[in-house]
Amino acid sequence: MGNLSKTDTSFSATPESSESPEPATPIEAVKLTDFSNTEYYNNRELSHLQFNIRVLEQAFKEDIPLLERLRFLLIFSSNMDEFFEIRVAGLMQQIEFSREYVGLDGMPPQMVLREINQTMHEQVKRQYRAFNESLLPALRNKGIRFLRRKELTDKQAAWIKRFFYNEVMPIISPIGLDPAHPFPRLANKLLCFIVSLEGTDAFGRETGMAIIPAPRSLPRTIKLPNDICDEGGENYIFLSAIIHQHVEDLFPGMIIKGCYQFRLTRNSDLDLEDEVEDLAKALQGELLSRRYGKAVRLEVVNNCPRPLVDFLLQEFGLSEGELYQVDGPVNLTRLMSLCNSAHDPKLIFQPFTPSFPKAFKKRSKKTKNVLDIIAREDVLLLHPFESFTPVVDMLRQAAKDPNVLAIRQTLYRTGARSEMVDALVDAARNGKEVSVVVELRARFDEEENLALARRLQEAGAVVVYGVVAYKTHAKIMLIVRREARKIQRYAHLGTGNYHTGNARLYTDYSLLTCDKDITNDVSKLFQQLTGMGRAVRVRKLFHAPFTLKKGLMDLINQESSYAKAGQTAHIIIKMNALTEAHLIKALYKSSQSGVKIDLIIRGTCCLKPGIKGLSENINVRSIVGRLLEHTRVFYFANNGAPLVYCSSADGMVRNLDMRVEACFPIEQPKLVRRVKKELDLYLADNVSSWQLESDGTYTQNRPVRGQRRKNAQDKLLMTLANLGQ
Repeated sequence: MGNLSKTDTSFSATPESSESPEPATPIEAVKLTDFSNTEYYNNRELSHLQFNIRVLEQAFKEDIPLLERLRFLLIFSSNMDEFFEIRVAGLMQQIEFSREYVGLDGMPPQMVLREINQTMHEQVKRQYRAFNESLLPALRNKGIRFLRRKELTDKQAAWIKRFFYNEVMPIISPIGLDPAHPFPRLANKLLCFIVSLEGTDAFGRETGMAIIPAPRSLPRTIKLPNDICDEGGENYIFLSAIIHQHVEDLFPGMIIKGCYQFRLTRNSDLDLEDEVEDLAKALQGELLSRRYGKAVRLEVVNNCPRPLVDFLLQEFGLSEGELYQVDGPVNLTRLMSLCNSAHDPKLIFQPFTPSFPKAFKKRSKKTKNVLDIIAREDVLLLHPFESFTPVVDMLRQAAKDPNVLAIRQTLYRTGARSEMVDALVDAARNGKEVSVVVELRARFDEEENLALARRLQEAGAVVVYGVVAYKTHAKIMLIVRREARKIQRYAHLGTGNYHTGNARLYTDYSLLTCDKDITNDVSKLFQQLTGMGRAVRVRKLFHAPFTLKKGLMDLINQESSYAKAGQTAHIIIKMNALTEAHLIKALYKSSQSGVKIDLIIRGTCCLKPGIKGLSENINVRSIVGRLLEHTRVFYFANNGAPLVYCSSADGMVRNLDMRVEACFPIEQPKLVRRVKKELDLYLADNVSSWQLESDGTYTQNRPVRGQRRKNAQDKLLMTLANLGQ
């Protein structure tokens, strides 16, 4: 991974995936068996960084609508904020407390940090070049302008002055630095200004320096009224420019020698002890301190004088490597609202309407009750191409159904205004036995989850917080209904969260079923989460941290036995990340046995494909497109009798050993064929796919001459969703 900073963004063609791949030929060369060799693995953090660079690359593609290119650039900013807050902060913490962890790749944290800093400085420069030299001029050509102070007309300057005095000045708090006013404690990612002053104030003090924290309550871009903009279109100005324009009004009588933006990133990971008496109370205490964790990155506008930069670095205890001098706003992420505003439809992706599956269309004349439809057949949904509404309706209808006795559900991320939570509240008020496992520690959603937990409790639902040492990441829902003289169970199992907003942006599978064994397994999982006792025995599900890893390993090893016998052997795994050592080694061994292995890993991948004698039968690709790929799917050819599983878990230690996860089978033959067909679309993609090379770099795939463009997401939008409607 030493050449990570030289990310290959050239295009090369890869063969298209075959609909029915032939069994791979067993390797005749000497097999590599020393799986401890560090050369066989990519570093986790650097591989994660590679994914974010692939996101940034989308901002350079001129075949993507303009505002979507801007959105990708801002997503890169947001992703990198979290990368520094969590991943980089964790590495720095390891070094500080002499708890260095060396992973499969053998790189100590000091070396990883050096690689990250080298790579990130290069990528941030590329990001701001794209913003200043490509996106802003292109937006201006489309009538969307970000005005600079020097180009303001008299009318615009007057309006901005009134805005400053009426909206900004009353809530801004400049802080002069002197012995009575030490350097303020600045919150994480807060836009700030350092001001160089000359002269004495009303009390005779010569501070020479001040800090201005920008109020979080104010938007970072302000739209100017149309009647003061002669050029028409949409005209914006940055809040930072407004403050800069009127900074002298904050320090009357002083001479302003300079005013410069900066932003500090802090460690935002929560540190909860396993042994706590009240998880909710402990979490609330941690949330109060999150905004003021240890400094990990300083972003400063690039025209800031070096003495002021050195002053800030010293104040925050940061080194030159943690300094990022940028050519533009230090808080680009706050521009996301611009992408979400109504503009020329040509500047954004063509809209689509998620469809409803045939099972609902053909039954809708007879019944609109989701449970009645599920009673006749399993339903598999692929969001967002297919609507998430049936999942919401399933819960809404159950909340009102007089025959429904109980509802059980896990909640990880649901959103501030959740239709799912509304339905659970209604169910509890309607006298149903409602039990909800709320995972309070869903990163950056903790406060929201605390609030919804209180709301559910006030409605009469039983709320539990899972198991302290194991995050509840499984996406499961169980509905118990009395039908005639028997009790019938219905379940929803998914790969994604119960979040209606994310269901329009993330690709995820949902299985709606009343299969007796599966619903019984789900019932047992809830009993284990809400009660106490030994690990439950389940029939069809794999569940972490108990049987999921072993179940996957057994299926991988079984595929190897077929390959050794000369039978059909093929593994396809689609997930967000692959870092777990045992799983990687099992795949290496399977490749050595001759199994053809296709991995579709969106983000971090520590496995190295294409190493002769080790992984030459393994192909790894990443899909980066309009939608965030989030499905976790496991396909095993199983000598002609395919097995398909979907899961809430990725191939990571935290998912397999430290979380509560559910992995469920897709059993109906037509649904198995459907999943395989959809996986083949991703394997044939030559537009949005990136190929992982054996040296850890990625190369984007592109159709060769005479080859049709194949974009998996576009194909699914055209075949499953109603594109343009």
